[in-house]
Amino acid sequence: MARLAYLGTPAFAVPPLQALLDAGHQIELVVSAPDRRRGRGRTASPSAVKAAALAAGLAVSDSLEPLAKGAVRPELGVVVAYGRLIPKAVLDAVPMVNLHFSLLPRWRGAAPLERAILAGDRTTGVCVMAVEEGLDTGPIYARAEVEIGPEEHLVPLRQRLVELGSRLLVEVVAGGIGGLPEPVPQVGEASYARKLAPEELEIDWSRPSAAVLALVRLDRGAHTSAAGRRLLVLDATRTEERPDGSPPGTLRGELVTTGDGAVRLLRVQPEGRRPMAAAEWLRGSRLGPGARLGSP
Repeated sequence: MARLAYLGTPAFAVPPLQALLDAGHQIELVVSAPDRRRGRGRTASPSAVKAAALAAGLAVSDSLEPLAKGAVRPELGVVVAYGRLIPKAVLDAVPMVNLHFSLLPRWRGAAPLERAILAGDRTTGVCVMAVEEGLDTGPIYARAEVEIGPEEHLVPLRQRLVELGSRLLVEVVAGGIGGLPEPVPQVGEASYARKLAPEELEIDWSRPSAAVLALVRLDRGAHTSAAGRRLLVLDATRTEERPDGSPPGTLRGELVTTGDGAVRLLRVQPEGRRPMAAAEWLRGSRLGPGARLGSP
């Protein structure tokens, strides 16, 4: 079994860490983002990976310095959604592999699954790759591909990929650094998955139905407004029903017109209230016939 360092931050980076522990690897250090102040009390709380590492009795740092200066000397580093570029000094000290959630070189960067859904990709996957100074440019040790369901949301898609990627990662590092397979250079045109800006989550009803539904499927707070108040759209679906020529954003019961048709609202969350079925919201909304969502 290998002596590893593990670099990761969000909740979906916890299962790969646990998979490596279950496989018997020695995790000599976990590096995660610094504690953040959250909630009304602004209490500092650790990242999901740091919390899991502490619960498992592992050494934790919010700095790469122990690796760069040789205070900890693992044979290999494993990176899963760490959230920061790793400096050359650290890579010179510790070779690293990265579990990335796309089929590289498509969607290098911070939000590969979000960008795949928004682009209408039919497939995605996971890659275990060598870490270089560049952004997700390293050669690939192993990869696996999956189909994206036509109405699949990001959360279940990511869960599937985390499970698949955890198994692939364990296979790749099973023999430690000396047992790594020969990596294969990335082939094809690269695309970049920048983080979503807050304004990208506002629904533009003049866009095609597929684009509106893709935004909802991100599970990131797709929103519009109704009677001047914010409305989160948590779930919606395709419909074959055609509108009557009303402007985009017009409500017809649970249907909302779009640039090329309509979508059916399934689940929403009005401002200051709990999530609810769209039909329940409409019964209490007092929106008149032909009311429009979003900016006119």
